[in-house]
Amino acid sequence: MKIESVDTFLTYSFCLVRIRTDTGITGWGQSAYWAYPDASERIVNQFREYLIGKDPLQIERHWYYLFRQRPFRGNALSSAVSAVDIALWDIAGRHFQVPAYQLLGGKQREKVRLHYIMSGATVDELVTSAELALKEGFTAVKVDPLPAGYQQWRHARLIEEAVKRVRAVRETVGLDVDVGIEIHRKLVPSDAIALARELEPFRPFFYEDPILHESIDSHAEVAEKVNIPLAIGERHNLIHEFRDLLARDAVHYVRPDVGLAGGITHCKKIATVAESFHAGVICHNFLSPLLDAASVQLNVAIPNCTLLEYYMVCEAPPRSELLVKSLKREGGYIIAPEGPGLGVEVNEAFIKKHPYEPVKGQPPLHEDGSVAYH
Repeated sequence: MKIESVDTFLTYSFCLVRIRTDTGITGWGQSAYWAYPDASERIVNQFREYLIGKDPLQIERHWYYLFRQRPFRGNALSSAVSAVDIALWDIAGRHFQVPAYQLLGGKQREKVRLHYIMSGATVDELVTSAELALKEGFTAVKVDPLPAGYQQWRHARLIEEAVKRVRAVRETVGLDVDVGIEIHRKLVPSDAIALARELEPFRPFFYEDPILHESIDSHAEVAEKVNIPLAIGERHNLIHEFRDLLARDAVHYVRPDVGLAGGITHCKKIATVAESFHAGVICHNFLSPLLDAASVQLNVAIPNCTLLEYYMVCEAPPRSELLVKSLKREGGYIIAPEGPGLGVEVNEAFIKKHPYEPVKGQPPLHEDGSVAYH
């Protein structure tokens, strides 16, 4: 079996990769580099010359060749490798007629527990979102407690408003639902520490990305001074970064993204390193149902899956139209699929129906016009 073609598609806000073999098997992958998907696409197109004619089952060899063929690194490169890697695992499962998780060592679990991404700009809207999560059967939710325009607020008012939002969510869901706190890297260490101490009485399950992701030392400082487990990693892409975070006691739940951190191959290694530190895995995952499927394959097979991030927007058009048939969700869990490869079929009509629209935006600004942390 040889790789016959490698095609890339920019559609909606996605970069999709389709790899076909000379035996008629097709595998699909996707980059999670959502800010600049066209950058990932251009890199995958440069991979094509190497991949054509190769055995698609030599997945790890291809991973190393593509990642190391030029002396550079970064999210655009790792996400391009991720998309190819996911497609190759899809092919491998289809070749052997088993789910990809069987080739990763088999099932560790029958279903993957999800945490619901909440939405809402006000306390009342967050309460409504929490009520929906309960109605849908989720046993874990995640809230960003920082209000819109937080960059303009004074320290005391910011903390007061954030606490108000978390208190409302906890009172709505009770003690039988885990509540994660998502800061989206918006604070400096001093503010992150002060806020965490005020949130501790609400017993958060984790405190995610409290500060910018670049400094391991700063994460270690935050972890040392708060009593909420830190969840870090959605902007990291190498096993070495996760190892260093773990070695510094700077993270308790690692958060790799299969579409960014080297695909299924590399994220399996990240999970293993985390296991050696008794750390859980809560994969970053919000972009599409295809990446849901790849994430589920990984999480079914690893022993330390704690939660999988889940964005219910993917259950509705237009994102849901990417798949012929959705994964099966029962309450707050996705059931392990039994189909070969990723266990889903891509609807290629999606590509023509939804023209590419790059994500637009700007960083938040302080009242003096300077760029805020983000």
